[in-house]
Amino acid sequence: MRVGVHINRFDHPAGGPALGAELAAAGRAAEAAGVSWLSVMDHYFQMEFNGGAEDPMLEAYTTLGFLAAHTETVRLGALVTGVTYRHPGLLAKIATTLDVLSGGRATLGIGAAWYDREHEGLGVPFPPVAERFERLEETLRICLQMWDPATNGPFEGTYYRLAETLCVPAPVSSPHPEIMIGGSGEKKTLRLVARHGDACNLFTTSPEEVAHKLDVLRGHCDTEGRDYDEIRKTVLYAGESASEGDLDTFTRDIARYTKLGIDTVILGPRLGAPAQWIEQFAAPAVQRLSELD
Repeated sequence: MRVGVHINRFDHPAGGPALGAELAAAGRAAEAAGVSWLSVMDHYFQMEFNGGAEDPMLEAYTTLGFLAAHTETVRLGALVTGVTYRHPGLLAKIATTLDVLSGGRATLGIGAAWYDREHEGLGVPFPPVAERFERLEETLRICLQMWDPATNGPFEGTYYRLAETLCVPAPVSSPHPEIMIGGSGEKKTLRLVARHGDACNLFTTSPEEVAHKLDVLRGHCDTEGRDYDEIRKTVLYAGESASEGDLDTFTRDIARYTKLGIDTVILGPRLGAPAQWIEQFAAPAVQRLSELD
């Protein structure tokens, strides 16, 4: 099992002026540690459980572009972009730009969006949940069409209409940047993973619950005629042991997921200065989990 790092706080003790150097150091530390994935959250406001809207938050794709310039091997993505945040054509262009400039290391992480306060705060439309899922499927179809050089024509959907789906230069990744769909909803989200996703992201609620979600995903794959094994399975670790530096507890927790076919466990420490934490915790975690395989 591989280790990823999810940067979700930007409240550096030295404030905003220190964030550039800190993120560059985090990128270097992640690669030195053997971390395979580096992500940031995509929100307008910081989430309530993580300090609240008044806490610092950086725009995700600008931050990922910065990280691309300070890394060489680690895969980069947002965990995850809300479908309401950007027009699908623009989102496809942004993800393509990240892929091109990173040398093919971009993942498009996407979900149905949920944080109503940030939408209301900045005046971004926040449709009902059923519509958001319908928009999510159209967005996935638009991205795939834009990434297919043979289909530069129009897209006609219920919510989005594009006269041209041009995307030049094309992504470096072949056939296109990885699509990671975040969420565990059994009727809609996991069905979309089976239909359009290259990867999924689940929470480490319990090994039993994750096993159940993967069984549901397998059933959707059977219905869609999709090879279940083609989909990369990732989990976001929600335990406190990672932030607290308790490597033994963390290893015991994750050992229970190793037989489920999970490819990557992503750690999201609630720290505003992650570089040192990556050196001190993520690096030995990479070694520990490699020994579990």
